[in-house]
Amino acid sequence: MVNKKGLGILVVAVMLLSCEFLEKKEERIAVDPVAQEDLQKADTLVAIDPEPAPIALNQLADTTFVRLADYSDDFFYDMRYATTNNFLKEQVYDCGECYTRVKTAKALIKANADFLKQGYKILFFDCYRPNSVQYKMWKIMPNPQYVANPVKGSIHNKGGAVDITLADLQGNPLDMGTDFDFFGHKAHHDHTDLPATVLQNRLLLKTGMEAHGFWSIRTEWWHYNLSAGSNDKVADFTWECN
Repeated sequence: MVNKKGLGILVVAVMLLSCEFLEKKEERIAVDPVAQEDLQKADTLVAIDPEPAPIALNQLADTTFVRLADYSDDFFYDMRYATTNNFLKEQVYDCGECYTRVKTAKALIKANADFLKQGYKILFFDCYRPNSVQYKMWKIMPNPQYVANPVKGSIHNKGGAVDITLADLQGNPLDMGTDFDFFGHKAHHDHTDLPATVLQNRLLLKTGMEAHGFWSIRTEWWHYNLSAGSNDKVADFTWECN
């Protein structure tokens, strides 16, 4: 049997051992001050809300201007008027962006979905063009055969016209017989003295666009107007360059 004195000594010993165990456990789980700071920073980062996504197209008025790239990653871009690689030989956009009215964007996305099924994507040369840019172009080339008079404006200025071609899924443009903005008979839709592959490529583009409400003009294989955009007002909406 353990007497009262021995029991007391045993209890004290157990308590001392327990305290030592707890201190060591606390040492093992203690967080380094630097690590604690990092955890607090991480919590702060997690708490930051992401930037809001663009409003869905079906929630916007058809005449609203939108940046096409915000609504689809399935297009290619070669915005020529943001470079000197165009018939004007001058840069008239500060930076290349493709904006259109909502109704034009909807039709383009649908048309592109059909082209994707066939292994192609739309490649843009020009989209909505602010009227102030039309004035710049007119100053360089004041010829209505090549540039629409800015006083009247063009469907480009209304957000209802695009200059496009087709490219394969790697971004290689199809052969359309001429470059974009080639002003000559060879660029006309009714010019048939071309290789069969070129005629097939032009027909593919034309029928695909017309199936979604666009119409072409006889002299430019690359230019398409949305029928529903013809009566919109000329606009001078401009975008900021990042």
